[in-house]
Amino acid sequence: MIETRNLRAGYGGREILHGLTLTAEPGEVLALVGPNGCGKSTLLKALVGIVPSEGEIRVDGKPVAQLPGNLLARHLSYLPQGKSVPDITAGRLVLHGRFPYLNYPRRYGPGDVSIARQAMEKLDIAGLWDTPVAALSGGMRQKVYIAMALAQGTENLLLDEPTTYLDIGHQLRLLGLTRELAREGRTLVMVLHDLPQALEYADRLAVMNSGQLLDTGTPEEIFARGSLRKAFGVTLNRFRAGDRWRYYCD
Repeated sequence: MIETRNLRAGYGGREILHGLTLTAEPGEVLALVGPNGCGKSTLLKALVGIVPSEGEIRVDGKPVAQLPGNLLARHLSYLPQGKSVPDITAGRLVLHGRFPYLNYPRRYGPGDVSIARQAMEKLDIAGLWDTPVAALSGGMRQKVYIAMALAQGTENLLLDEPTTYLDIGHQLRLLGLTRELAREGRTLVMVLHDLPQALEYADRLAVMNSGQLLDTGTPEEIFARGSLRKAFGVTLNRFRAGDRWRYYCD
């Protein structure tokens, strides 16, 4: 569970988030949507302490300000947008997700290796264990980083544009995986730019604009209130396909 109350955050003395109060519950996928520059990525960075903030942040009921870095990393995994390309193998990178659990002398054990391999299997990339990260395509590299976040074994995942570099087939499989993780009881907060995907795969949406929360609700509620039109200036339509709604933008 992730909670913020009156959260303010920014960079270099410039406030970007203006008193944000939001809750992400266990067992749900919460999609953060809003125009470029509205503060979605800043919110995720504030949750993990990358940018300075004021107000209250709690993870699993614990104040983040009182958690040392290694303990916070056992509660909260974060996949950022821009990621480096280290000169290591994919398996070694996924193992980095186990770092918060290591004791001196900081060596990965058989249990860590098993968890890392299982994370890669979830994403159908187990065969890349010995492949250098630099030799991978952008899409495969993205999946390796997601596997690292899964290997961290937290109950809360923050994913900033996780479908970046993935073709449509892999995008849909990844979004399906987020639903699976939520069914296991995890809390997922994702920044998504594809509004139809956010409406179809998220349990709730948080619509942001100019560093503030414009609206929160289920896809049905957000659609009915026209909140995305207010934020983006676009018209959303939908049609029934089987037992679910499909959305598209005009």
